[in-house]
Amino acid sequence: MIIGASRMQHLFRRTAGINVDKSDLKRISDLISDKLHDLLIMAERAAAANGRDVITEADLPLTAGFQRSLQAFRDLDEDIELRPILERMATYPPLDRTLSAEVEALLPDLAGALLLIMARSLKVLDPKVENPVPEHFDRLEALLELTL
Repeated sequence: MIIGASRMQHLFRRTAGINVDKSDLKRISDLISDKLHDLLIMAERAAAANGRDVITEADLPLTAGFQRSLQAFRDLDEDIELRPILERMATYPPLDRTLSAEVEALLPDLAGALLLIMARSLKVLDPKVENPVPEHFDRLEALLELTL
């Protein structure tokens, strides 16, 4: 898992009032990993277009909404460990460009922002949701595929 189970459950409750059970956690973690990898692939393309071998923070395709979620996650003063994220990213095909130390250090906050985006998006999709069912996550995944 990219983020510990109890931490993930805590963050969903704290940020959106949603209770996720253990059966949801793998799907959430996989989705965060996939979207984080997608961000890095797009950042890699930007670095390549700019003739650089290193991916910098400026290469990350962070929309204004994503940046607001990133700041909101930072304001929560929650810590996410880097090691599990790097271990998970190592299971994807390797990037052709190297992550800068700045981008590598940013990975936990990006993962946290993605978690916050997911939790809040579930509330937008269904304002009354407290205990999401698989259909909620199907809709969330479709939404994230369209937007991230």
